Amino acid sequence: MDNNNNSRNDNPKESGDYMKNANEHISVSTSLDDEQRVKVLSPGMLVFRRFIRNRLAIVGFFIILFMFLFSFVGGFLTPYDETEVFTYVGTMSKEYASITQNTELRYTVAEGKEYNDGAHAQFILAKNSGKKFFTYNGIEYSIIQEDEDLYIITQVTPVANVTYFRGLFGIAPMEGFEVSKVLEESVMSALEAGEEQFEIQGEVYTLTRENKDYILGKSENAALESTLIIDPAQQNLNVDFDFKYAAEKTIRDQDSGSFSANGQMFEVEEHNNISVIYQLGSNDRIPYAIISSYAMQPSSPEMFLSIDFKATVLEAIEENKGLFHFQDENGNAEYTITRINNVYTVKTETPTHLISMHESPSNKHLLGTDAHGMDVLTRLMYGGRISLSIGFIVVFLEIVIGIVLGGLAGYFGKWVDMLIMRVVDVFNCIPFLPLMIIMGSVMDSLDVQPDKRIFYLMLILGIMSWPGIARMVRGQILSLREQEFMIAAEATGIRVSRRIFKHLIPNVIPQLIVLATLGLGNIILYESTLSYFGLGVKFPFASWGNIISGVSTAYEMTNFWFVWIPAGLLILLTVLGFNFVGDGLRDAFDPKMKR
Repeated sequence: MDNNNNSRNDNPKESGDYMKNANEHISVSTSLDDEQRVKVLSPGMLVFRRFIRNRLAIVGFFIILFMFLFSFVGGFLTPYDETEVFTYVGTMSKEYASITQNTELRYTVAEGKEYNDGAHAQFILAKNSGKKFFTYNGIEYSIIQEDEDLYIITQVTPVANVTYFRGLFGIAPMEGFEVSKVLEESVMSALEAGEEQFEIQGEVYTLTRENKDYILGKSENAALESTLIIDPAQQNLNVDFDFKYAAEKTIRDQDSGSFSANGQMFEVEEHNNISVIYQLGSNDRIPYAIISSYAMQPSSPEMFLSIDFKATVLEAIEENKGLFHFQDENGNAEYTITRINNVYTVKTETPTHLISMHESPSNKHLLGTDAHGMDVLTRLMYGGRISLSIGFIVVFLEIVIGIVLGGLAGYFGKWVDMLIMRVVDVFNCIPFLPLMIIMGSVMDSLDVQPDKRIFYLMLILGIMSWPGIARMVRGQILSLREQEFMIAAEATGIRVSRRIFKHLIPNVIPQLIVLATLGLGNIILYESTLSYFGLGVKFPFASWGNIISGVSTAYEMTNFWFVWIPAGLLILLTVLGFNFVGDGLRDAFDPKMKR
């Protein structure tokens, strides 16, 4: 035996034949279709090799990889925050004060008297009707016209009953009042002359008829009605009834330029229908108030306009000037006056913090800023996080729902299949985009918070997108459940859930991966469309869709291209990348499709 074996091994020809047979199973071919090579590669490696040979698929893979790095890593590297607003110090034409030319009567109430808007309304009615008396809240008032637009409203207090009938005359004073001989004669003269009001010794009396008798009333000043307005030089200055009445009487009396009120002396100086009132001191004159037909209000309640500024503005208005200069403690400033009807607006260039809106690309902001003064590049990074996260979460939801319902329908069939498929038909009949628009409007009306709105949006998209997955899973399982390996699994007594999810569903995974990859691009497009219409992700959160929606006019599109073009390109590239990868996976899992 040993000699035979040695002779066989020492034969070169036999040894060569043995090596040749052994090497027949070692492939040196690089073709994936080589029969021997197929025998030594696993199914996963085959899919991988076919995938990497698809150039478009590799391009799509690197696009998606870049988008993930740009969105999830770039947000940590950028020095800015998602909602950080950038400002700069500049000048802005801001409203400084507003002035209204007054043409209506305004009232000033005397101290201790009752007179309000209701009484003022009754006065206007009585004046327009030509009456000299009116009553409000049981109080009788009389009207004394001092000038064309100056009225004194007096409150009448009954002091005596007067009888006057066919030459008979008598006065019965009320308790606490004495009738002098002069007053009695004045009452008699007024009755004979038919007068309702007369003045004696600086006091005004009224006669009001009551049935056949008269009531004698004594008038006391209650209010002053005038079209002129007094602006004090300081907020705490006393501008009461006595001061205003004395000032207006002096202004209308051309013979005197000074008056006294509240124990102090004042002087009036007129400039173009504007009267400046000075308080007379021991050696100087102190500006006290301005009286004119203009009501002036500063733009801010905390700001108080000086009397010199008010006088300068009113003089410019009287002279029809649209521009004037005024020098204060901050220097010489230029002011403009614009008029709309009887309202004048005073504006000036004021240093202020301005938002860097639509700033062009620079070293500080590589893609400029948007309409809110936020860095566009940073917003794109954070917007990519939301857009990609919504895409993946929605696809995960639709795959889970589709696998469960499609697997049950395909395995059990009969009434289970019919019931689930009718539910699928119902969902397919629902118009997807109109429903999303309606749901977005509902969330707007309910004022849903922006952070919660994102989760609701993902939930709605996921629920509405599962029917296609369920149909595909059902069809695959219908063809797989009758094959031999499923018959063997049933014969071994494996429970139903394990047969479906352990043996059937794994055979559907390749098709699911392809559908999920292709569906990611569609979900991102849906989210971008809804956000563009203002129904998706809301400010201050960023998504690629609502970044584009910030540019809505032709002027913005042509002049601020750096806001919307980068976001549009990111959406385009991302959707293309997912489509390329999806097509590559489909070809890798089923290479016979292209044959």
